[in-house]
Amino acid sequence: MSDRGDTITITGNVATPPELKRTPAGVVITTFRVARTLRRYDRDTGVWSDVGTNFYTVSAYRTLAEHAHHSLHKGDRVILTGHLRVRDWDNGTRKGTAVEIDADAIGHDLRWGTTTFVKNSRGATIDAARGPAQGAEEDAWAAPGVDSASSGTEGQDAHPALVGAGSASPSAADGDETPF
Repeated sequence: MSDRGDTITITGNVATPPELKRTPAGVVITTFRVARTLRRYDRDTGVWSDVGTNFYTVSAYRTLAEHAHHSLHKGDRVILTGHLRVRDWDNGTRKGTAVEIDADAIGHDLRWGTTTFVKNSRGATIDAARGPAQGAEEDAWAAPGVDSASSGTEGQDAHPALVGAGSASPSAADGDETPF
């Protein structure tokens, strides 16, 4: 068993756009930075205050790298787990310490928003799993597998789907009662 470092799990915000690279051997790597702001609650004042921000360089490999590159954007709130590496560096003019995480798992933090998961079948490409190409028109409200252009609504008046939406309720205009 190899020692890959301490396991760490953090939440934070993607601070840089994920960057996809390939090694000469063809291994896919995505790297990005995550910012984690530490906060402290002062019971005397009843106020939360920022204590400081830690930045981590995150590296994901192979399939996780491809998925992270296609799924994550700067500003996204994420939760990730991986192996921590702390290394000192010196570029001749400056010295510092880099804190890096080799990611084992990455996901959106659902306390702060929603996401849609698309499971890839074994051997499927990322592009096939993502659905229609960018720029393709798609009716987000259409039933799955139904072409909204041929849904049988041609020539019919469009009415708001919510009671009270729009300028007039179609059912009130027709004398019908609200169904609920």
